[in-house]
Amino acid sequence: MTSRRKFLKGSAIAGAATLAAPAVHAQSKIKWRMQTYAGPALAEHVIKPAIDSFNKIAGDEMEIELFFADQLVPTGELFRAMQKGTIDAVQSDDDSMASPTEVTVFGGYFPFASRYSLDVPVLFNQYGLGEIWDEEYSKVGVKHLSAGAWDPCHFATKDPIRSLADLKGKRVFTFPTAGRFLTQFGVVPVTLPWEDIEVAVQTGELDGIAWSGITEDYTVGWADVTDYFLTNNISGAWAGSFFANMDRYNELSPRLQELLKLTMDSSHYYRQWWYWGGEAELRVRGTKMKLTSIPDEEWAQVETAALKFWDEIAAESETKAKVVEIFKNYNDTMQKAGKPYRYS
Repeated sequence: MTSRRKFLKGSAIAGAATLAAPAVHAQSKIKWRMQTYAGPALAEHVIKPAIDSFNKIAGDEMEIELFFADQLVPTGELFRAMQKGTIDAVQSDDDSMASPTEVTVFGGYFPFASRYSLDVPVLFNQYGLGEIWDEEYSKVGVKHLSAGAWDPCHFATKDPIRSLADLKGKRVFTFPTAGRFLTQFGVVPVTLPWEDIEVAVQTGELDGIAWSGITEDYTVGWADVTDYFLTNNISGAWAGSFFANMDRYNELSPRLQELLKLTMDSSHYYRQWWYWGGEAELRVRGTKMKLTSIPDEEWAQVETAALKFWDEIAAESETKAKVVEIFKNYNDTMQKAGKPYRYS
């Protein structure tokens, strides 16, 4: 009996201690869904290395699940889906995802806003575009995380383009603003899902593509269905960004926010050298497309038209005018700096 009483007394004390101790709950892993504008082959370079790195470092704290072009929602609906929280983050340009901001028209390929890929980060980090983008997206409940450069915008076509006249009537897959600009030269912009482009060129629904540089043409398979690559471009670099739903972003710890920033920067760096090297290598040693060019004196008409287009956009709002003024100031500085910043 003595032993039994001691056992019951000890059990009661242990039980009371257990009840009194605060409960310890393991923090659940944060999970985000991010969709990119890019298909699987292209995403292997423009986004996947950065996401893999983030997930590796974040470990048990957070995981970003990556989805490719149109996998969860069509690219044109990316902004709305992110704003509503259907998806947590996006990699895209403003123009393609139809964001309802004053800066949307400048995303993707704004004609001749840049000559080289380094122009884009300088414009955002040193000339004030980053602050403008942050302010505009904060108004609509979205966090603008980071902007960077991609490849230049060239025509890849079935028929050779050697003059502006050759552009007339060409049905081309391109970005909304680029298409709006190119219509004055007879180009017919066509909007299709990204994954349908290759087949559309094969069936004759499209005559060409003005969506990328030669690196993407080879990477995603477009070089297999087009025969010519025009060396003239309407922009030296695609301007794209990473975005997140504002509420989901604010839920992250400062550490995870900083990690997100660092991995986005690593993605921008990867693309700088991957595109820069690839564009030159494939022009010189690529075997799938023949290079054509429009003479400089004729192409100058396109450059002059771009400046007029800038003024038309600037007249639409105060914010747009501010962005255009930054472009003008920046390009004036680059021109005056001379080689290697500008060669003409």
